[in-house]
Amino acid sequence: MSQPTYRVSHLDALEAESIFVMREVVAEFERPVLLFSGGKDSIVMLRLAEKAFAPARIPFPVMHVDTGHNFPEVLEFRDRRVAELGVQLVVASVPEALEAGLVRESPDGMRNRIQTPVLLDAVEKYRFDALFPKNQRPELWALYNGRVHAAESIRVFPLSNWTELDIWHYVARERVALPEIYFAHDREVVDRDGMLYAVNEHLPRRAGEESFVGRVRYRTVGDASCTAAVRSDADTIENVIAEVAATRITERGATRGDDKFSEAAMEDRKREGYF
Repeated sequence: MSQPTYRVSHLDALEAESIFVMREVVAEFERPVLLFSGGKDSIVMLRLAEKAFAPARIPFPVMHVDTGHNFPEVLEFRDRRVAELGVQLVVASVPEALEAGLVRESPDGMRNRIQTPVLLDAVEKYRFDALFPKNQRPELWALYNGRVHAAESIRVFPLSNWTELDIWHYVARERVALPEIYFAHDREVVDRDGMLYAVNEHLPRRAGEESFVGRVRYRTVGDASCTAAVRSDADTIENVIAEVAATRITERGATRGDDKFSEAAMEDRKREGYF
């Protein structure tokens, strides 16, 4: 008698791995926290946490390192989603850290690079020992060491093996709500070095610079002062999936002006302790 064939879909395998990682962290650590910005990756992580511990509540708080340069739509979504799930929201405020002298404003006004001291200060204050960042990098979780000394913490990456396309397929399958800026809309923008930045209080027009209304969407959500939009007519999840499948430029490469500060911008932030 032949044995029945049991196959797991690609998304099911990714989901199972991520849920396993989250459950292991809760079992091994005392005070984990999920970094939540209101962007699509952290929204998917929150959905995974919801499924991992249902029907109970998510057993750890979420933390947003708030630079004060956020898109209003994203903040509104963050607050609404946290309220729906009944989870604790911890806000680590860069503006408050600036006022207290913990960090200093960068000459260019971008605040992503001064998030790290604010994050580490909050980790120490709340004694978090494991952090779920949203950013993805290759990670062999099976080799992890869950032992930490006092005042130490580790970074855990449940989305290590997920691609941008995987995220969008999961959003479609799970019917996960996202902020509207991820879909095509009309917005006043300026073209700076081939990147389309929205005109706002954190990124005003420069002298002699002309703005125009473009049909755009955001592939990734960061500070309004350094995150560019892309030209797009993709106004539904299905259209976004088709667009992402055809693109050959990474989401950060296409949209993040702060990564152009140096060729090793992301590695610098890992070394400093953000990731």
